[in-house]
Amino acid sequence: MAKTILEVNDVSMKFNLSKEKVDTFKDYVIKSLKREIHYNEFWALKHVSFKMMKGDRIGILGLNGAGKSTLLKVIAGVYDPTSGSVKRYGKIAPLLELGAGFDPQYTGAENIFLYGSVLGFSHSFLQEKFDEIVAFSELKDFIDVPIKNYSSGMRSRLGFSIATIVSPEILILDEVLSVGDAKFRRKSEKKIMDMFEDGASVLFVSHSVDQVERLCNKAIILDHGKVIASGEVAGVAEQYREITGDNKNQK
Repeated sequence: MAKTILEVNDVSMKFNLSKEKVDTFKDYVIKSLKREIHYNEFWALKHVSFKMMKGDRIGILGLNGAGKSTLLKVIAGVYDPTSGSVKRYGKIAPLLELGAGFDPQYTGAENIFLYGSVLGFSHSFLQEKFDEIVAFSELKDFIDVPIKNYSSGMRSRLGFSIATIVSPEILILDEVLSVGDAKFRRKSEKKIMDMFEDGASVLFVSHSVDQVERLCNKAIILDHGKVIASGEVAGVAEQYREITGDNKNQK
């Protein structure tokens, strides 16, 4: 019998968006004291519920602003939901904003230890895996160069190489398979497929419905923060194509 590895129960997420333009922290404090700051409520997620079983690979589809990245951040623990709950039954590796924890003044080598510690890896573990991380990133000639001199693709490649150095029970991917050039994209996709082979359960956001069909066995469609479809990937993918007008048979 399949084991439940993740439960998302009636999750909603509200953000308060300021209606006023505030240029400085001083202005914000003054306007707050005068009660001149007014907010619009924005519900990024509304009553989202689903279960993930061990070995599931769930693709999350939706147009821009649908709430896909917010959902992943709630599941990863970056955000606490406004209401509802998330229950995780395994170690999570979130590949969300690759390299977001890098210090631009530090070298690539120094950031391996900095970013690795943010992801929860010990210094000794990172020392042991250092050469493997550098080799996979293909950045050996630049590893002692400050990150501020890296291109965005180089930063993403290093971030991906650090974050995927372990095989977690739950892997969370937010558009990360678009990092680097075509060669590295193929390499990173193979790395993810190897994690699948090792039994990782995967939540995967992508704008490519073909990629979701290729990598996932189930899918969810989000629309304005609500789940409007879920189930086996083929049926959900076809429904998403109808929504977006992307008919696979039309060339």
